[in-house]
Amino acid sequence: MERLIGSAVVVVQQGDVTAVDADAIVNAANTQLWMGGGVAGAIKRAGGGQIEREAMARGPIQIGEAVATSGGHLRTRHVIHAATMGPDLVTGADAIRSATRSSLRLAEEMGLSSIALPLLGTGVGGFSLEEAATLMLAEIGVHARRADRPAKVILVGFQPEAVRALEAALGALAR
Repeated sequence: MERLIGSAVVVVQQGDVTAVDADAIVNAANTQLWMGGGVAGAIKRAGGGQIEREAMARGPIQIGEAVATSGGHLRTRHVIHAATMGPDLVTGADAIRSATRSSLRLAEEMGLSSIALPLLGTGVGGFSLEEAATLMLAEIGVHARRADRPAKVILVGFQPEAVRALEAALGALAR
């Protein structure tokens, strides 16, 4: 599914965010920026431990903030680490909204053309797929209507139910 929202093409696809062809991918990080399980663990396994070392050198950060590192051995040039939870690995709506906003703002500041995001806070954080998708798409809509970068936002659902939640939220936003 693909829609034009403001100046951005927003795409929903199923797959592994570590394999997406984009200028940056987003990691649903903790404030300490260590990379354990979930998306962070997948990024570390696929891209190498240097990503975690670079991230931790930039931390700790506050919930909702984002920092960028190299992409290590990944296809992408950058990983944007967006803190959606503290060391307790608990997240909430405000954290997901602000982490999405910070990721998009950082991509804009870096002059990136494309960014790929998984559903933030829904893995280790345990947040609802549908609610996270709605929150993230709302922030993407606000950003895309005021900024021209990134021009392409790819939302990646690992499982079919994540893709369905993203497609429903994108469909509602595009109306």
